[in-house]
Amino acid sequence: MADRRHLRRKPLSAVVTLEPGSLGAWALRYLEDLTVRNYSPHTIRGEEKNLYRFVPWCEERGVKTPAELSVELLERYQRHLFHSVKADGKRLSFHSQYDRLGGVRRFLRWLTRHRVIPMNPATSLEPPRIERRLPKAILSAYEVEQILRTADVTTPRGLRDRTILEVFYATGIRRQEAARLRIDDIDLENGRLIVRQGKGKKDRVLPLSERACAWIEKYLEEARFKLYRGPDRGVLFLTALGAQIDPQHMTKITRRAIEAAGIDKPGGCHLFRHTMATLMLEGGADLRYVQAMLGHANISTTEIYTRVAIGKLKEVYEQSHPGAKLKRRTTAADAAAKDAAAAAHDDELEGDPRHAFLAELAAEDDESDAAGATGDGD
Repeated sequence: MADRRHLRRKPLSAVVTLEPGSLGAWALRYLEDLTVRNYSPHTIRGEEKNLYRFVPWCEERGVKTPAELSVELLERYQRHLFHSVKADGKRLSFHSQYDRLGGVRRFLRWLTRHRVIPMNPATSLEPPRIERRLPKAILSAYEVEQILRTADVTTPRGLRDRTILEVFYATGIRRQEAARLRIDDIDLENGRLIVRQGKGKKDRVLPLSERACAWIEKYLEEARFKLYRGPDRGVLFLTALGAQIDPQHMTKITRRAIEAAGIDKPGGCHLFRHTMATLMLEGGADLRYVQAMLGHANISTTEIYTRVAIGKLKEVYEQSHPGAKLKRRTTAADAAAKDAAAAAHDDELEGDPRHAFLAELAAEDDESDAAGATGDGD
């Protein structure tokens, strides 16, 4: 079943002016052009969503043609987004503001390229800075095992759920990609999975773990034939009524398993995606291979996981930082005794090059403190 959330609102054509040459008419032409150029329905819905907000906002202020667009108008719209409040009473995040302005900028660039307007007023618009946020939560390998064991594999639906979770954990694919998987996309003999028409309409081949292959094979042999109804269309994961599983249904399955395991961490399918990437990096995987697994077009998107995977950094830190070697339960008296013992050996350390280096660092600190006292510091 397709994602139907976009059908809850009226189409763009129902809320804008459609007179020839109007901003609304050109917006529909832009969406049609994206369809002709084979952009994915998901991308087109996103662009329509951005224009659904922007074009009526312009018309309410008397701007009904592309020629009336200006930098000042776009700056007003940017301030409007900054002060906008969602249904839950919270303001839009800067990331959401950036995305909505991005849709407007792409539309105006298209208008300029098709000579509808002589110059693009958005070229001098400065979008908001967005934070490089870390994933909200990451599962440990132990927590993943706890979640996987919550599925009741004695029933067809439970076996299906366990298989879905195993695929998420093994590959980190998106829920839409998992929902579209077909039986012939799985190569159990060679341990491979093909993601067809992923984000950006790109196919990619991913490795499958032996355990994931075993659960897929068990699901196909013992459960799937009990779920499908009518003609078999070859979809891998089915609902209890035999239909293709919905991405939102996958989120419910994943969320239910996380809660059943007693793990208080936010997220669903994407939580497994974050976890897979982080655990691979913790295990020493090259960032480029993690990028290929996740299907990221730009490696900078994958780099966010290097800030979470601190296992190697922690290992080096514990080997090199003297303070990291102290036990957590060390008392103040023990620490003082160690300081006294270290002071007794200062004379022995004079010839040690590390001692000279530490002394140099202390001198730099003294200079910094002095500069701060005289007002010359930063």
